[in-house]
Amino acid sequence: MSGNTITLKGRKVVGGVTEGQALVTHQTISGWGGINPMHGTIIETRHELRGVSFKDKILVFPGAKGSSGWSAMFHMTRLSGTAPKALLFTEMTTKVALGAVVLRVPSLTDFDVNPLEVIETGDWVTVDADRGIVEVRKAAVGRSAAQTGS
Repeated sequence: MSGNTITLKGRKVVGGVTEGQALVTHQTISGWGGINPMHGTIIETRHELRGVSFKDKILVFPGAKGSSGWSAMFHMTRLSGTAPKALLFTEMTTKVALGAVVLRVPSLTDFDVNPLEVIETGDWVTVDADRGIVEVRKAAVGRSAAQTGS
């Protein structure tokens, strides 16, 4: 860690390099019935991010829940132009692995430090999945989710 930058190391699921603003949830995400792929928003009734868009965000979450339709719904976000820029998740399942592959976005798991304990919504995150590196630049103190455009 140097200054306000934190570095995490993880295992590549899908390669690539990107950067963007983090969107963090401590709840798993349901694909089928849990997201609106045409708008890139979470629509699950009891989800902490209900109504929030993950479009062009670095999505940091535990993993997928629900049916095998998860990957199909996230594939539709790619086709609709509403997909997240990257996936950082802590619980590997076949659903989220296939979802990462069909999304074709940089994706990492199996971190040396739990990203859910380090990354906050609004942080600027650089993902180099080819090298298994995530760099986190902390958002300005006092910055709220509303100010980050979430």
